[in-house]
Amino acid sequence: MNKTKHSKIGFVFGAALLSALTGCVGYVDGPRHSGVYVQPPAVYVQNDVVVQDDYVYYPGYQVYYSGSRRQYVYLEGSAWVSRPTPPRVSVDVLFASPSVRMDFHDAPSAHHATMVRTYPRNWAPPGWNHGNGNGNKEERKEEQKQDHKKDK
Repeated sequence: MNKTKHSKIGFVFGAALLSALTGCVGYVDGPRHSGVYVQPPAVYVQNDVVVQDDYVYYPGYQVYYSGSRRQYVYLEGSAWVSRPTPPRVSVDVLFASPSVRMDFHDAPSAHHATMVRTYPRNWAPPGWNHGNGNGNKEERKEEQKQDHKKDK
């Protein structure tokens, strides 16, 4: 009789434990793919080297270019996207337009409102003339063209 009593207690305890553990497991759905830009980490590893994001902003097109990622970041509708090509403009036309090297290393979305106020679409550096070639700007354009060609 003692053995039967222990068997019932063990059975009840086991059933309670099983139902408690089963109650903890719920349905887990996979990630949703909504096509929205997800902010990349500010620092990432590329070929065992830590690389910090860098951006050049093109106010005329409201496009950011990351040389370390070789990606263009911009608003598409209400979502931030990151793509290997700029939107609605060729790379040559974009690189020939006024640009500003950014001093932030996180996502452009965090700074875009300030950038648009500071550098409106018609912004150009003092003394800048389309095609006049300011040394550093031309060097950056050449670097970006080389990066872009490597990606093809």
